[in-house]
Amino acid sequence: MKAIIYRDNGGPEALRLVDRDVPVPGPGEVRVRVTVSGVNPTDWKTRSGVTNPKQFPEVTPHVDGAGVIDAVGESVDPGRVGQRVWLFLATQGRPTGTAAEFAVVPAGQAVPLPDAVSFDVGASLGVPALTAHRALTIDEDGPRRLAPGALDGRVVLAAGGAGAVGHAVIQLARWAGATVISTVSGPEKARLATAAGAHHVVNYRTGDPAAAIRELAPDGVDLVAEVALGANLALDLAVLRTRGTIATYANDGGRPVELDVRQNMTLNSRLQFVLLYTVGTQALQAAAADVAAAVGDGAMPVGEEHGLPLVRFPLADTADAHRAVEAGTVGKVLVDVAP
Repeated sequence: MKAIIYRDNGGPEALRLVDRDVPVPGPGEVRVRVTVSGVNPTDWKTRSGVTNPKQFPEVTPHVDGAGVIDAVGESVDPGRVGQRVWLFLATQGRPTGTAAEFAVVPAGQAVPLPDAVSFDVGASLGVPALTAHRALTIDEDGPRRLAPGALDGRVVLAAGGAGAVGHAVIQLARWAGATVISTVSGPEKARLATAAGAHHVVNYRTGDPAAAIRELAPDGVDLVAEVALGANLALDLAVLRTRGTIATYANDGGRPVELDVRQNMTLNSRLQFVLLYTVGTQALQAAAADVAAAVGDGAMPVGEEHGLPLVRFPLADTADAHRAVEAGTVGKVLVDVAP
């Protein structure tokens, strides 16, 4: 099979296209013929060594993808062969991800994908959708699971609604019944956040964004899904309701976080940090099940018309796909694996 590998941490040039043996699934595992591989910031950060040093002599990157199960290991229902699936956290604890023609993962990390849903959608779920689910289910007064009606009466602020996680936050929150406000940096991103389903969009670079959000939510925002905590914390606290939650999954821009302890005490606020690798099995399983239900309801489409443009590369050009993600390309970067 064709696979992308790297042997040392480094820039995109460390990635190479090679021939490797087709892997064999072990007990509890499935083998997937990958059609589309999704690229996330975690993929280039892991490759570069920004987040942690390389743990294996050779690594095939990418945690997300979609394709068709073509073989199963011992104790896995053989009826799953031929099933369309989306994959998440494919490289967790192992050196082989979805940037290859075949990928082996634990059976529970291959989630059924309805026939009517494209592999592009499947490859765009994983990190963004599961992160969004976690962010939306850790509010003290909110639900631990998502379903239609679970967030009725609640106001969610999706920071950076034109990003992949922000897009998923908008879609899942809207599916679950929340009123969704998104902050963006300009008209084009406002268009994307609106296409994703945001009820209201506020440009944080113009006027008084806190006043604009407070006008939309006089009692305050119940939950903020935050992508740039250092830059946006003052705004978040200005619009947060008492006992509200700020769930942060990134700190884009790297601005230091300065915390006003008294202000947060007065609000009885909750600041929740989110990273999928350490949320635990129970949270991951719940998120995968709820996201699958939303996908089945048609609530997670992708593409320009749905607020998440797709930027495509062939497998041989995976290095360019990494460069695109690292450069902050708007939209979802995908690698086409199968012809």
